[in-house]
Amino acid sequence: MPIAPPPDFAAALAAGPLVLDGGMSNQLAAAGHDLSDELWSARLLADDPEAVVAAHRAYFAAGADVAITASYQASFEGFARRGVGHTDAARLLASSVELAREAARAEPGGRRRWVAASVGPYGAVLADGSEYRGRYGLSTAELVAFHRPRLEVLAAARPDVLALETVPDAEEARALLALVRGLEVPAWLSYSVAGDRTRAGQPLAEAFALAAEVDEVVAVGVNCCTPQDADRAVALAAEVTGKPVVVYPNSGEEWDADRRGWRGEPTFRSVRVGGWLADGARLVGGCCRVGPDGIAALAAEVAVRRGRMSERSERIDQRRAWANAPAEHSEAGA
Repeated sequence: MPIAPPPDFAAALAAGPLVLDGGMSNQLAAAGHDLSDELWSARLLADDPEAVVAAHRAYFAAGADVAITASYQASFEGFARRGVGHTDAARLLASSVELAREAARAEPGGRRRWVAASVGPYGAVLADGSEYRGRYGLSTAELVAFHRPRLEVLAAARPDVLALETVPDAEEARALLALVRGLEVPAWLSYSVAGDRTRAGQPLAEAFALAAEVDEVVAVGVNCCTPQDADRAVALAAEVTGKPVVVYPNSGEEWDADRRGWRGEPTFRSVRVGGWLADGARLVGGCCRVGPDGIAALAAEVAVRRGRMSERSERIDQRRAWANAPAEHSEAGA
C-alpha cells in the first residue's frame, strides 16, 4: 500500500491546534551563549549551529509541534557588517531551516513536527529597538527591496511555513504580503502590538484586514506582546480575517533598556490557552522569556483541549450518521 503524503501546514491547522516553541534567545542564553552581538541568536548559525539544534530539541521535547528558526535577526546587511559575503550569508539563512529539520528528525515519537522560517522586521536588523516602534522612514518599495532577497532564500529552503513575525507597522506588513504571493510557501503574519494598535500606532483591525484576502497567509495574529494584549487580539484577528489565529506573547515581564534587563513578574499562564482556542487560535506558543517549562505547560493544556475537540467531533459525526440513516435502520433501532 502506498504511503500517503504528509498533510500540508494549512491542513494541519484545520485538523486542530498546534503548539509553537518559546523564545529562541532565552533558551540559548540559558545555555550560556552570549547574544550581545548585533546578529543576536543568528550569530550562532555561523559560530555554533549545534547550539541552535539543541535549543530546538529542548522545545520539541517540551511538546512543541512547530520550531521557529533562528533567522529572525539574520539578513544580508547584518552578515555583511561582520564580513560575511552574500553567498555565505545565503547559505547561513538556508541553514536555519535545515538545523530545525535536524532537530525535528532527532526527536523520538514519530509525530509530525513542522518548521517555520522566521522573517523578522526591518527594525530587528538595526538592533536599536526599532522593531518595537516601526515608522522607519522607508517607503513600501524600499521595504520590499530589503525583504525580498532573504524571503526568497528562506522560501527556497522549503520550510513548512514562513513566520512573518513581530511586525510593528502595517506598512511593513504590506511589503511582506506583496512578497509572499507566488512564493509557493504558506505564511503566517503576526504583529507586535500595544493595546488595540500596532506598535506604529495603526488600528489593529485595519492591520489584520491587510491579510484577509491573501491566500498564501494561513494564520494571522500577534506575538512579542504582553499576554493581556494577546488575549484581546485573538478574537479580533479571527473576526476581521476569518483565518486561523496565531498567538505567542512574551512572559509579561518588561524589558528595561537602561538597565539592560527584565523587570516585573511573569503573567504568561498556560490556562490562557483555553480562551485563545475558543476565540479562534490554532497556533499557540510563547515568545521572549517563555522557555521549555512554559511550553510544556501550554502543550499539556492543548492536549486536553484536543481531546475534548476530538470527542465533540466524534459525537457530531455520530449524530449526523444517525440523522442520515435510512428509515428502516431507524425503525430497527427503535
